[in-house]
Amino acid sequence: MSSQRRFQQQSGYILHHRPFRDTSQILDILTRDHGKVAVVARGSRGSRSRLAGVLRPFLPLKVSWVAKSDLGTLTGAEAAGPPAGMTGDALLSAFYVNELLLYFLHRYDPQPEIFALYEEVIRALAGSGNVAASLRSFELEFLSLLGYAVNLDHEVDSHEPLDVERQYQYRMEQGLVAVERAEGSLVFKGSVLVGVAEQRFDDPDILRAANRLLREIIDFHLGGKQLKSRKVLMELHHGRIASGKTNKQNGDQESEQ
Repeated sequence: MSSQRRFQQQSGYILHHRPFRDTSQILDILTRDHGKVAVVARGSRGSRSRLAGVLRPFLPLKVSWVAKSDLGTLTGAEAAGPPAGMTGDALLSAFYVNELLLYFLHRYDPQPEIFALYEEVIRALAGSGNVAASLRSFELEFLSLLGYAVNLDHEVDSHEPLDVERQYQYRMEQGLVAVERAEGSLVFKGSVLVGVAEQRFDDPDILRAANRLLREIIDFHLGGKQLKSRKVLMELHHGRIASGKTNKQNGDQESEQ
């Protein structure tokens, strides 16, 4: 961008913010018509800023900015709807979604389908009792829109449909290969893979398999980048498991006494 351009009242969501100088911040914003953009919100961290309650994640916005380079300057922002009410795992999962978009999307690359998918997953996380299922559905569709579709329809060598009784290994940049073993890295039974493809995530076994498969695929495409939100989610999950074991042990001891 060689000349200054103005963008008015664009639909968007804040993906990330970081401090800039004394009272300003840099915002990464997902917009429907212009993709991911970065802008400086001058004075927005000041105590008198009228934008203090508006510039926050998961709140639909109408944003305006001017840009002469990749980094623009915010000129206005207002709420375009109610915030998504999320707490606990749902909130952390929404931050995980934001991180994925930050890493995978390029600036000023409009992808309205991804914007619509983002709105859909935020609504699902805010209203769903099964956060993990909502995330797995999002990841499958997100990878497909990025051009990294997860092929779970056929075996790569023979191009034959999956046999529900056979075992398959998912190999990066190849797909599913039939194997004779039931154990090993990314080895799944055909019936489970069909369930993942059909998103039958009410089945715990299929949901666990989808989590294992998609985590490895996303890590591969991240190229070594670490997701902070995923680390927090995993630490919380392991902490709950440990706490549950401790409570059970305490209960056993009490019953013995």
